[in-house]
Amino acid sequence: MTEDMRQELLSQIAHRRASIDEWLRINRPRSSRLSTVSIISSALAAVFVAGPALGGEQFTGGAADALSLDTSAPVWRFLCVLGLIASVVAAIATNLHKSQDLAARITAAESCDADLEGLQTLLRFGRVSTEEAVDLYKGYLARIPHVDEPV
Repeated sequence: MTEDMRQELLSQIAHRRASIDEWLRINRPRSSRLSTVSIISSALAAVFVAGPALGGEQFTGGAADALSLDTSAPVWRFLCVLGLIASVVAAIATNLHKSQDLAARITAAESCDADLEGLQTLLRFGRVSTEEAVDLYKGYLARIPHVDEPV
């Protein structure tokens, strides 16, 4: 009976690790995308407003000539609007990343997966009792409530 329970626990651990791997496969790139969008948008916002702010009329006149625009066109307004849009995009991406606490959740899932891998090894080689393994398993899973259980 104990061997059957051990095998069942090993099977549950394998399924749970698969669900963690799937969650990580989806959320690692998402976290990276949000960070990248935030960094690039912040840089673009600075670039768009730096020209009019530092170069003044000389810059806006040169930009209007380069773009073949009427010199009376308010180039600086257009650049400032672009800067505003880039700034808003950066703020949204940053706040989405922070509000979902993706970095901490990813770290917790990776840590739990490593712990479950170690538990699998201990169970396979009989270095831990089934009862103790079940307690460890429950403790590990308690750290990742954000990762759905396998169906």
